[in-house]
Amino acid sequence: MKYGMLFLFCGLLISCGKTYTPEQQAYISSIEQLRHEKDEWMKNNPASPFNKDTSIHFSPLKYFPVNPEFVFHSRLFEYEQKDTVMIFGTKGEERKVVKYGYVVWERDDGKRNINVYKGVSKTGSEYYSIWFTDKTTGTTTYRVGRYLDIELQADKEFVYTIDFNKAYNPYCAYSAMFSCAIPTKEDYIDVAIEAGEKIFH
Repeated sequence: MKYGMLFLFCGLLISCGKTYTPEQQAYISSIEQLRHEKDEWMKNNPASPFNKDTSIHFSPLKYFPVNPEFVFHSRLFEYEQKDTVMIFGTKGEERKVVKYGYVVWERDDGKRNINVYKGVSKTGSEYYSIWFTDKTTGTTTYRVGRYLDIELQADKEFVYTIDFNKAYNPYCAYSAMFSCAIPTKEDYIDVAIEAGEKIFH
């Protein structure tokens, strides 16, 4: 509990004096707790990249302070024609994914459509992801880009919560042993998304 309160206190201090509602404070605390749990998983789980590649050493992952302003809500608008597109991994291999749909991020400076891709993992399971770069890419965040996971809902009218505070680095950000999907130029978001995970190295 003490660590959770410390994280929350630090987050509020770094947020430049912003005042949050009790609901927002509870949300910030929940994200900090998720980050703590992820650190524990990365450090101790055999499936972690730090345990798969013993040449790299674990240290706590780095994040921007939690910022509720980087959370938005949107339906998932499916493309009528779901094109199969070719993307590349960081080791140069080609990957086929489906350009499934998009979500809409509305801000004071306008609307942005953000693509959602459907892929199939090596184990054969389907997944839905947002891959993106932004104005922080290559400086404070990983040079390849960051990811967000989408849990597809059967209800076409379902409103998704898209939370950039949960944006994470692919495994190739920690070790060259891994290859990860490279976001396309179309997946660039012209905003400095100072939320989620920072560069590791």
